[in-house]
Amino acid sequence: MISAVPQALIPWLDPNTLLGGVFGPVALLVVCAIVFAETGLLVGFLLPGDTLLFFTGVLAVGGKFGIDIWWVCLAISLAAFLGGEVGYLIGHKLGPRVFERKESGLFSVRNVERTNAFFERFGALAVIMARFVPIVRTFAPIAAGVGHMNYKKYSLYNAVGALIWGSGITLLGFGLGQIEPVREFTEKYLDVVLICVVVLTIIPTVFHYLRERSKARKDTEAAIEEEIEITGAAERLTLEPEVFGGDVDTRPKP
Repeated sequence: MISAVPQALIPWLDPNTLLGGVFGPVALLVVCAIVFAETGLLVGFLLPGDTLLFFTGVLAVGGKFGIDIWWVCLAISLAAFLGGEVGYLIGHKLGPRVFERKESGLFSVRNVERTNAFFERFGALAVIMARFVPIVRTFAPIAAGVGHMNYKKYSLYNAVGALIWGSGITLLGFGLGQIEPVREFTEKYLDVVLICVVVLTIIPTVFHYLRERSKARKDTEAAIEEEIEITGAAERLTLEPEVFGGDVDTRPKP
């Protein structure tokens, strides 16, 4: 296997040794940073949150991150919550002009419209449910901020969603990792598992980016042909107060 020679010559290069030492907490910090970016930044929809959390749970078996699984879940949930808060505040502060960005692989009006439809269907509960829908969970905090959803209500739903999503998927992976054949495979071929995680992370990200960029280019060309005003489109993408039950807040607390 890949780790056989390094483990025999230099034991500390073995993935199990690395994760069990100082690199374990560092790896967890990287996971938390990705989770934060997925909801706190508009580029987040390119990141594979669900897959990453699941494998984080699998790798947490045996204390590979150096801390108990419950602390792992808490750290991930906190990162998800903070990301959602930042996304809301960005949307609230910038307003509709946040949607005036040029169509690209990182931003698409189609994704915003999909998120708005989610809110129109589920109302404020969309903040919780969006956590389990890729792309939508990235744009939901910003859409809620632009639409001036009541800040306290948003924060409560954001906390609930972050806890259920961040802990739930991680614990699902952790539970699977408890199955003896899975645990033995993970411990014996951790290097292969890590490579698979990287591959499953990068390939979908690159594919999604290229696909979105292609769609964005076509949408931009169509908009030019139809002479659509960008500003007008941005205003159109702003959710109405009725979506949140008329409960809006124009001055969120820091």
